[in-house]
Amino acid sequence: MSGLDGSDEITITRAQAWFVSWVSEVLLDIVVLNLFVEYIHTIVIDSFAISVLTALLMKLAIDAVKGLEHRVASYFRPKQGLVWRALGLISVFSILFLSKFVILELVNVVFGDHVQLGHFIEIVAIILTMLVGNASLQFVFRRLGHHDAMER
Repeated sequence: MSGLDGSDEITITRAQAWFVSWVSEVLLDIVVLNLFVEYIHTIVIDSFAISVLTALLMKLAIDAVKGLEHRVASYFRPKQGLVWRALGLISVFSILFLSKFVILELVNVVFGDHVQLGHFIEIVAIILTMLVGNASLQFVFRRLGHHDAMER
């Protein structure tokens, strides 16, 4: 693909990269949610439109949890000693564990009986599948960029 000036280079701004990342991740999350709805009987979403809104809400919630986890980890990282390291690990693990319940409750408050994401195990499976899928998308995107750079 050629750039506007005829060169082979394409410049992507930070805003464009963020937009593409968000759109691709939300689309993947919609697919993940609907596959879980189709194959796991304890997960029910009344309509495709509600699954889109659920995916958006979960994306916002997961990003907020990741941001909190990174801030807490950054706080404990420079601390010295075994006690600080243990407190940091316990804090991060607690955030990651408890966030699943918060996300379940958030979805319940916003969508009520229109969305049932099952129990703790199902929500963990959904979120892990979303995270692995999104990481896979990012991996392929980066590899494609390195591949193009190596061809020049």
